[in-house]
Amino acid sequence: MPDTNELLSRIEALETQVAYQDQTIEDLNKAITEQWSQFEKLQREITKLHAELEQIDTSGGGEIVERPPHY
Repeated sequence: MPDTNELLSRIEALETQVAYQDQTIEDLNKAITEQWSQFEKLQREITKLHAELEQIDTSGGGEIVERPPHY
C-alpha cells in the first residue's frame, strides 16, 4: 500500500496536470472564438461581394472582357 507522501505527491502531480489542461482549454477556446469571428467577417464580405457581382451582371454595367488570343 502506498504511503501518504507518495499519495500526496501523486495528487499534486494530478492537480498540476489539471491546471495546465485548464489553461490549454482556455487558450484553445480563445483561438476558436477569434477564428469564428474572422470566419463570420469573411462570410459577410463574401455575401457583400456576391451581391455586388449580381448587381453588375443584372445591370449590364461593365463590358465583357475577352481574353486575348495568346492565352
